[in-house]
Amino acid sequence: MDIEITAVGGYDEVGRNMTAVRCGKEIVIFDMGLRLDQIMIHEDAEIENMHSLDLIEMKAIPDDTIMNTVEGSVKAIVCTHGHLDHIGAIPKLAHRYNAPIIGTPYTAELIRQQIAGEQKFGVNNKIFSLRAGQKYTLSQNVTLEFVNVQHSIIDTVMAVLHTREGAVIYANDFKLDRTPTIGAPPDFARLREIGKEGCIALISESVNVSQSGKCPSERVAGNLVRDVMTSFEDDKHGIVVSTFASHISRVKAIAECAHEMGKKPVLLGRSMEKYSAAAEQMKLVGFPQTLSMFGNRRTVDRTFKRILKSGRENFVPIVTGNQGEPGAILTRMAAGDTPFKFEKGDKVLYSADVIPNPMNFGQRHNQETRLRMRGVRIFDNLHVSGHAYREDHYELIHLLNPQHIIPSHGDIDMTGEYVKFAEECGYQNNKDVHILRNGQRIKIER
Repeated sequence: MDIEITAVGGYDEVGRNMTAVRCGKEIVIFDMGLRLDQIMIHEDAEIENMHSLDLIEMKAIPDDTIMNTVEGSVKAIVCTHGHLDHIGAIPKLAHRYNAPIIGTPYTAELIRQQIAGEQKFGVNNKIFSLRAGQKYTLSQNVTLEFVNVQHSIIDTVMAVLHTREGAVIYANDFKLDRTPTIGAPPDFARLREIGKEGCIALISESVNVSQSGKCPSERVAGNLVRDVMTSFEDDKHGIVVSTFASHISRVKAIAECAHEMGKKPVLLGRSMEKYSAAAEQMKLVGFPQTLSMFGNRRTVDRTFKRILKSGRENFVPIVTGNQGEPGAILTRMAAGDTPFKFEKGDKVLYSADVIPNPMNFGQRHNQETRLRMRGVRIFDNLHVSGHAYREDHYELIHLLNPQHIIPSHGDIDMTGEYVKFAEECGYQNNKDVHILRNGQRIKIER
């Protein structure tokens, strides 16, 4: 059985991830992601009503027309977690394939919500949930297994494709957090077993491979936020915290700290409500009883009026908009477009880093400038990454001992840095570690 890996998207950039693995005549697609910054360039773009070909031309979703040249039938579309750069293109592309969509329970629920909002295409693919530690037989020759890891969204796994030639592992995205705040630590024992059974290829993210050391645990970020928030426990000014809406562990830590301080945590923003409500309904997280959440803009503005009437010092709004996105709650607040008007001495805590692209840096700079003009005190860097650092990648390689490595999820600087790192581990470029660009493929030789 020959094994071929096709880089569809996410190999020239961070985002719009999509990889196809062909085992003989059977194909498994991993991810169908969106590139959000390409959408933001077009302020009037309504993704739900746009055609896939237009989005491909905008370089916002993967150009999967290359799949027409891959011989075989697609057996499954597999997603390892629920971030939009991994599932956001499913409503636009999945209907082209007569194959089920497989994800962890939380990921599957987010995919269902994505499909439900689609206006242009009818997506009727069956959606299956597979828990970490479970296997799913795709055919006589190929079996899918999910192995638990950690990331900046709950219910994340590595996907393992078991073939007669050995395992192909899709590790996109992950961190090796031994003390997570939600869920179990990575299943190191199973990864070690798979390595002993034989790993023919590892497809690994490369976002933070240039960062030395190990990626800090999520507990570190929780403590950073708590340290700042509790420093102003008796302060009468407002405290507003912004983080990634999908980062349920972080949202939970912020909400719990607010509750312990005697303040009411309030989640504001459509995406904040979407991710947290789904996690709570699925009993994947428990929030303080004092927490409330509102997504609709009118409801958000009414909530702000109620906060001001009761006293801003009695609440901690947890809001979207840490990238300075147009229309997000914090962006509107900074511009004075909500009933909540910042006063001198109010505090904004950024528990999120800027996703590294020029548009995000510009929007965030503009937002912070507006906040400072209103006398707001800014606290940033209250964050740890969800992506593995160099020593985490080193540990994974030594657990799996892959015969071949294909770095993914990054521009040429990131994937090129991974090649340099892999060479330090004894691999050789173009022999057993391979750089691919979007639209390229490689046949794995044993």
